[in-house]
Amino acid sequence: MNILVCISHVPDTTSKINFTNGDAEFDTNGVQFVINPNDEFGLTKAMFMKEKQGATVTVVNVGGPETEPTLRKALAIGADSAIRVNTPATDGFAVAKELAEVVKNGNYDLVIAGKESLDYNGGMVPGMLASLTNSNFVNACISLEVEGTNATAIREIDGGKETIATSLPLIVGGQKGLVDESELRIPNMRGIMMARKKPLQVVEPINSDVASKAVKFEKPAPKSAVKLIDADNIDELINLLHNEAKVI
Repeated sequence: MNILVCISHVPDTTSKINFTNGDAEFDTNGVQFVINPNDEFGLTKAMFMKEKQGATVTVVNVGGPETEPTLRKALAIGADSAIRVNTPATDGFAVAKELAEVVKNGNYDLVIAGKESLDYNGGMVPGMLASLTNSNFVNACISLEVEGTNATAIREIDGGKETIATSLPLIVGGQKGLVDESELRIPNMRGIMMARKKPLQVVEPINSDVASKAVKFEKPAPKSAVKLIDADNIDELINLLHNEAKVI
């Protein structure tokens, strides 16, 4: 089985976020970047398939040279090879078209992507990728088993879970639950050394049209000061909730 895992290069949630150029661009100075958490669950699932079923695992990222350390980390975790599409990931549709070209050229049976990236939370790419490659698609996937060309997946839906029987080729939008959080892997020294020798191919983009762009970023408004109301003063509490907070 030939597996492709899509990797997004996203800021660590502990990083302090700032913007430049009139709040039109993200300021990367001092920001630590990591593998997108949803993608990390997918990568770990692919590692299990590699170990149990002899699958070959390739990781791919759409981005500039600054994303290569993130790809090298994926290689250190156990992926066999990596591909970087040499263009900024500025638009979901453009990213999906670039990934579709990689999928078409690579003859992949299974593509695992995170259901959304931690930075923009668009949640668009996996579904568009499935449409562009004419593949079956399961989003919000929390369990996946593959036997031959048949697959059984469980996905989260409103109010519960849904079990789906499908077949390869398959695109999966994975999330927490695809593997347990305790099963996520940290690269060891041997993996880091081996990653340096694994192939990382850089391919040029197909120059997809960018359909959208970020005009301005804005941080959430700071929280206002807390008002403490005496437990015996219920009338004042109701007045504030009704006239100031406007929640009742």
